[in-house]
Amino acid sequence: MKPIVSIIMGSTSDLPIMEKAAKLLDELQVPFEMNALSAHRTPEAVEQFAKNAKGRGIQVIIAAAGMAAHLPGVIAASTTVPVIGVPIKSTLEGMDALLAIVQMPPGIPVATVGINAALNAAILAVQMLALADEELAGRLAEYKDNLKKKIEKANEELKEVKYNFKTN
Repeated sequence: MKPIVSIIMGSTSDLPIMEKAAKLLDELQVPFEMNALSAHRTPEAVEQFAKNAKGRGIQVIIAAAGMAAHLPGVIAASTTVPVIGVPIKSTLEGMDALLAIVQMPPGIPVATVGINAALNAAILAVQMLALADEELAGRLAEYKDNLKKKIEKANEELKEVKYNFKTN
């Protein structure tokens, strides 16, 4: 099994956030890899990873970083593979990371999800992949249908919650 998605984090301290992406990819049967690479501490390894990603069959990269958050942009600068950035809340409530990732210069886009939104990054990656994979598209549709069912169930359960002035 060869990975088609790569999850890259600046440090393993990001794993509690990024495992949400890994769990979804696993659930939807999308082969992926996970690595820790740092734009500042291992810049040569990041560049080599980015330049070789497409040739290794990687179709989407999910890159997480906090603080200065250069990792997604540095990767995007060295590959044509789509990069989804996940800003990690570490300082300034994650706004520093969000702005560092989303404010890329023209020609070097990084799709950016919300702060700590690794699950949304994985869903976005699957949506990209599902454009060319009908089986995956079906699994994604089922996943989204289950989200709808969870809300419908929660709404039914709320009907049983009683308050003196609640009217439904």
